Amino acid sequence: MKFLKTICALLSLVAVFNVVNAQSKPAADTTITYLNRLVSSKDSSDKQLLRTKLAELADGKTEKMVLTAANYYYRLGDAKQSEKLYKDVVTRFPLGTQARGEASKGFYELKTAAEAEAAYRTWIKKFPPENYENIKVDDRLAYDYVRAMIAGKFAAEKNVAKANAYAKMLEVDFWKGNAYSGLTTAFYKNGDLANAEIYAKMAMDNAFSYLDGKKGNENWAKFSASGYAGLTSTYANILFERKKYTEALKYSEMAYKSSTALNPQLNYRYAQILMGLNRNQEAYEKLEEVVKAGKANTAMADDFKKLYVKVKGSDAGFDEFAAAIRKSYLETLSKKLTKDMVKEPAANFTLTDLDGKQVSLTDYKGKIVILDFWATWCGPCKASFPAMQMAVNKYKDDSNVKFLFIHTWENAANPTEDATTFIKSMKYNFEVLMDLKDVQTKKNKVVSSYNVAGIPAKFVIDGMGNIRFKLTGFDGSNEAAVDELTMMIDMAKTKS
Repeated sequence: MKFLKTICALLSLVAVFNVVNAQSKPAADTTITYLNRLVSSKDSSDKQLLRTKLAELADGKTEKMVLTAANYYYRLGDAKQSEKLYKDVVTRFPLGTQARGEASKGFYELKTAAEAEAAYRTWIKKFPPENYENIKVDDRLAYDYVRAMIAGKFAAEKNVAKANAYAKMLEVDFWKGNAYSGLTTAFYKNGDLANAEIYAKMAMDNAFSYLDGKKGNENWAKFSASGYAGLTSTYANILFERKKYTEALKYSEMAYKSSTALNPQLNYRYAQILMGLNRNQEAYEKLEEVVKAGKANTAMADDFKKLYVKVKGSDAGFDEFAAAIRKSYLETLSKKLTKDMVKEPAANFTLTDLDGKQVSLTDYKGKIVILDFWATWCGPCKASFPAMQMAVNKYKDDSNVKFLFIHTWENAANPTEDATTFIKSMKYNFEVLMDLKDVQTKKNKVVSSYNVAGIPAKFVIDGMGNIRFKLTGFDGSNEAAVDELTMMIDMAKTKS
């Protein structure tokens, strides 16, 4: 199963784990209270006290003391000392939580479920759950990550009984929806829609149980509840593919109403279900929302025209109607981008491309430069690439427009090889630059200099070296993405 194997998913889980820890720290922990006061203080004597206290904790007799020191060194920007302590703690406490985590890392690279299961049995014998705290809501996550991964591998191998057995071992309730969603994907890829349906409903129901503060308003509860709309949509999709249109409509409508912004794919599936029930007027209205927003892909546009004919009785006037919608969309987009336009100096950089050649932003002075920060583990980054390839193709003969795809926030052992393999396998015609971690600071300098909080992140830079537009994320519409980028480039050209 690939959902846990991907680093993107793992990063998401780590983020949740950190949020949970922050939320559940005991108020009575006087050491933490004391350290927080020292960290916040601007008094030089307090800073010295902090260093002294951290040195004491670093030499402490418990793993918790050493990890506390490591965390606070990191907060102080001393990544080198923090990393050293994290490495040392595994040796000093060979049966501690850090050692337990290190021992499980290789599990995700094992190819077969049998291999993963054998590794799990050896691991859990050495690190039995009962030997560790089970006080906070996240104390069993380390075990659930591995159990979910194994369940996924068995699902991928069509061993339903084993997949179910490991799924039943899951302990951390707020995270079960995430695990069940992964199993949904594994079964779906196998063509086992019956089991995909079962786990999709389990995932959805788990998220529902956390909605509206039913199980509290802590961050971990909010995390679980936040997945409800997407999980409901997934469940509706599977019901649709199983031709359970009436039931699918119920959940598709719920997902539609839960969505806070236009979701083209969600609208499309809602429309498809309505079409399956011969409720064409309603289907037309749902697709019209997507078309008017300029986010319809080719399939959506084709179905919209079919619905137009069914609803209106013929295709008379459709071309004029479509042209008017297009014009209105572009006018709205132009107003939006005019409002979104900025003028900030773009940080210069020099990076190495996949062939070892050095490339600097200043090499392209006078040109419009589009930077695209991405990583091989990032699903939305890769989802946006077909649109980016369309844009690259569109401007291939325009010497005044340059696209630079900056690979960053790497997690692979050999990120350059990792990026090269991916780009070649997908046959993308991209110029890729490598923003590798600094050996000392452990930070990716270029992405940090652009204050990027999440990827994919795109920047449009004008000929004078100023950032004019910033984009984060990808909504799934290639045509809309190209429209938006085209208008940004045109506007940047006129302002250079």
